[in-house]
Amino acid sequence: MTTPLAEVLDGQHAAELRKAARALLKEPLLLACGPCADEFRLVRRHASELRAWFDRNTGWALHVDAEAARLRKVPGHPADPTHPAREVGRAGAPFTRRRYVLLCLALAALERGEAQVALGRLADQVVLDAADPPLVAAGIRFTLDRRDERLDLAAVVRLLLKLGVLRRVAGDEEAYVNGAGDVLYDVERRVLAGLLATRRGPSTVLAEPFTERLDELVAETALDSDDLRFLAMRRSLTRRLLDDPVLYYDRLSDAELAYLTRQRGFLTARITELTGLVPEVRAEGIAMVDPDDDLTDVRMPEQGTHGHVTLLLTEHLAAADGPVTVAELRREVRELAERYGGFWSKTAKEPGAEGELVEQALTKLTALGLITRQGDTVTPRPALARYSVGEAVVREPRTSRMPEQRKAGRK
Repeated sequence: MTTPLAEVLDGQHAAELRKAARALLKEPLLLACGPCADEFRLVRRHASELRAWFDRNTGWALHVDAEAARLRKVPGHPADPTHPAREVGRAGAPFTRRRYVLLCLALAALERGEAQVALGRLADQVVLDAADPPLVAAGIRFTLDRRDERLDLAAVVRLLLKLGVLRRVAGDEEAYVNGAGDVLYDVERRVLAGLLATRRGPSTVLAEPFTERLDELVAETALDSDDLRFLAMRRSLTRRLLDDPVLYYDRLSDAELAYLTRQRGFLTARITELTGLVPEVRAEGIAMVDPDDDLTDVRMPEQGTHGHVTLLLTEHLAAADGPVTVAELRREVRELAERYGGFWSKTAKEPGAEGELVEQALTKLTALGLITRQGDTVTPRPALARYSVGEAVVREPRTSRMPEQRKAGRK
């Protein structure tokens, strides 16, 4: 018979395991030092169970050593552009193509470099590598003589500082940007080595088109039996349930939909057991709801002008009979400004501001799986019905990346 003490210990173990798993889903790279040190210790304590669960159910590899824990997550849609790397800081601007290229060149230079590096030296190496003929043929050119180019490199370095790849020893990036100084960093080589999350080395990929190269980087091993094909589908569906705000049935193949129909209870129960996420099953798809409102990288609703405008446009889209044009949404924002401008920032009420407000709202709604956009046409997705105005107010927890359901009443 189970003793009360054994029950307490089992409950403590399950709580720790859940907290460790949620920490990895939220931050796939955890460092032994820093703000996530407590979570890292939990992951290290339960590394064997976590490693086995993620390998069996998602195919994600978990590497843990004395300095870092790295969950090598592979997204369900490798070419999804809705969750970009962002500049460290309050603005959080998404990385541009130039910054992504600089990031790759900087990582390559750091991999070949010493245990310490100066920002100026790193910049010189990036400029040298950017002169490689294939990069030049692709239209890539860096001199880092201009301030805007140095700003881009500084943004890349700050991201690497946040990830723990670099540790600042002396100096300041702003001084480098202004051409008035340099910065010295320690290079954390173990963290650097763990950043790559592909299943094969990029140098072994022979495909030329971009999407095909991405597919080869994350391709499963040869699926030459029914058991392997079912395993691949289970992993793919579990990844999407964990990572996507909504898993829509119309985005699945016939085989995937048939497998999910048979195994839905099993798949969602395994996720709930480990993470605490709760399945919300609708006619159009499944969302894993987070009662703790913690596993999200895109929040909605939010405070402030942009959050208010986004919520109001969401209500407008939820009431639409079909696709809506961007021009119509801009007109709607101009009308909303007349009624609710007293709650908004001064700049949001200026002529022409509606363009940026609409774009920011659409970016968020696309990332949350609430709309699709093709050019200037916006099409509501079924999950947007959560924001339609009704008689009753229904509150439910938010998903891992999906907003809380509520009546979209205006302020």
